[in-house]
Amino acid sequence: METNALLAPLFFVVICLVVGAILKSVLKKTSFPYTVGLFVLGIGLGLFDRFGLLQDAGILKSAVDFAGNMDPDLILYIFLPLLIFDGAYELDLHVFRKSLLNSTLLAGPGMVISMFLIGALIMGLAYFVPECSGWNWSYALMFGALISATDPVAVVALLKELGTSKRFSTLVDAESMLNDGTGIVLFMIFFGVYSATGATEMSPVLNFLLVVFGGVLLGWIIARFTIWFLAKVGGDESVQNSVIIVSSYITFILAQSFLDVSGVIALVAFGLTITYVGRPRLKPEVNKFMGQFWELMAYMANTLIFIIVGVVIALKVDMTWSSFLLLIGVYIGVNIARMLMIVILYPFMKKTGYGLTMRESFILGWGGLRGALGLTLALMVSYTLAIPEDIRRQILLFTGGIVTLTLGVNATTMRWFLLKLGLTKVPSAKMLLDYSIKKQIADSTEKYLEKLKKREALEVSNWKLVEKFMPEPEQAPDVSILTPDVLADVRLRVLKKEKRACWDLYNEGIISNVSLRILLGALDEQYDRDGRLPLSKRKWIFNYYNQPFYIRWFKQIPAIKDWCDKFSHEWVINGYDLGRGFIITQKEALKLIEEFSQSDVLSEAEKNALSELRTEVEENINHIGEVLNSLSKEYPISYRCGVTRKSIRMLLANEKRIVNQFQKEGILSENDAKGLTDDLDERYQSLTTYHINQLLDKV
Repeated sequence: METNALLAPLFFVVICLVVGAILKSVLKKTSFPYTVGLFVLGIGLGLFDRFGLLQDAGILKSAVDFAGNMDPDLILYIFLPLLIFDGAYELDLHVFRKSLLNSTLLAGPGMVISMFLIGALIMGLAYFVPECSGWNWSYALMFGALISATDPVAVVALLKELGTSKRFSTLVDAESMLNDGTGIVLFMIFFGVYSATGATEMSPVLNFLLVVFGGVLLGWIIARFTIWFLAKVGGDESVQNSVIIVSSYITFILAQSFLDVSGVIALVAFGLTITYVGRPRLKPEVNKFMGQFWELMAYMANTLIFIIVGVVIALKVDMTWSSFLLLIGVYIGVNIARMLMIVILYPFMKKTGYGLTMRESFILGWGGLRGALGLTLALMVSYTLAIPEDIRRQILLFTGGIVTLTLGVNATTMRWFLLKLGLTKVPSAKMLLDYSIKKQIADSTEKYLEKLKKREALEVSNWKLVEKFMPEPEQAPDVSILTPDVLADVRLRVLKKEKRACWDLYNEGIISNVSLRILLGALDEQYDRDGRLPLSKRKWIFNYYNQPFYIRWFKQIPAIKDWCDKFSHEWVINGYDLGRGFIITQKEALKLIEEFSQSDVLSEAEKNALSELRTEVEENINHIGEVLNSLSKEYPISYRCGVTRKSIRMLLANEKRIVNQFQKEGILSENDAKGLTDDLDERYQSLTTYHINQLLDKV
């Protein structure tokens, strides 16, 4: 029996991952969300155990009992750092910034409004329903705070599956992550009176500011220290990822256990800083490894946590027919309260950031899922003896029931509502261009098949069987589109190609991390206009070349002349780097536009219209070419320094490619390749930290 108790946690993890893999494969071709399937599986396991069906199952029963009786804090400390960091790491910082005000409205005033609405609902039930007569405003508002916060784990997992637009999914993600701070502060105002720690003497407003902004500051500080540490110690992909994992857990533990600030918000700040500041400074291999590693960790954590939540609800929640009817009423009331909260905030939200449409506001209300966070707080209440037993039992019932119903009803119907409201509808222009690309692939494959048939070594092949593996012929979409729509969609595809080209240039050492950030920032501004802004409008890039007016004036002051000279040198060097990188991305854009111009799917009028895009790109190339020519004449030494640094980066990048190629071909062993790569990294590091005046003296 002792052996079962020791092996139960490991056995539970193994069973969950194996069954989760099978379930994901089964649900792959259905519209049923994978996370909801895991939750249902967890409830099933819990019910089997509760009704004694696992009595003779040995270690399986021990494993389910372990999950059902797991400490609620343990659930947060094990899984949340992985899931929240992964969600924050994948957030688009530019979109997040533009969505921040709306997210803050939902997570701040929205939480307070929702708490009072749900508190009023519970007090109304207490007045009319004898079973709820023990409730007072303190308990009702405590429950309102607990249940109003949407769960970041559940929301992020669902939106990943549904594939909603980046703008809308970022808004929902950000709300679910930010409202943790508000929810815990509001919850502790009422729960602290009954808990062993007691209520805080700090004012609620000051406490909220400390929890939220303290979390932001802590996450930022640890992220900056982590980036600095990685830059100093280097190491391979495994070492650097290990440092980031440890740092994410340290962030959450310090926030939650020692500093009493929001662990979730600290992790969001940590993840965003690592993404925006750290990613361009890390080696390409590390970024690639991180993307794959965190995707795996998030998958495993989601698989375990949704099953655990299901098991906990099945084992801990007591249900009767009367309590079930009461739960349905509370569930409806909670959804209505969230809808009313969004209606109240809608006049402000539709005018800020990216705005909010009526259709999106409905999905925002319906998508307010509850999960592990709310259930953990409810379990904390259920263990607090100072609260009457009937209140504890009902809070756990209502919370567990609402988690079940939001995941079982709201989550499963979300895709249907998105389709009905047209939020996943593919624009006509995109359908046409997608068909054009697929047709090009099919035509190329058919031409290659004809070449294969002419090869003597393959002449005995069963070509009828081979032809069955050809791509299915696509039907041309029967849509009517306007030329501006085609141009807008092509612009968006051009911008995607440019973004990929920017990262390739950075990985190959052609541009620096400074140039990478400026180029990506300009692309983000273009994305905000949905392809309606001409490709020649790049304020982020063109404004860089407007040297601050005060620099020339300050150069006349002897005390700061050296600083001004150094600033000018760096400005010219980065300007050359940025300009050359931008010209390369524009040439890649021209290639893509030319490919669409040769498509036999577009009409002649649409092909002719693409010349407008060609003109926009050529205007960019000519403009930056003139700027670089001007820099070379006005600042010849600094310009030469910039060209030299670029040449060094390209030389090192080429050497690295050769080393990697030799390793793949088996010419170099892994250890020998690692030694050569470490030497390359040291030389590259010496370049990036080289004092600019020293480098100027050498050229």
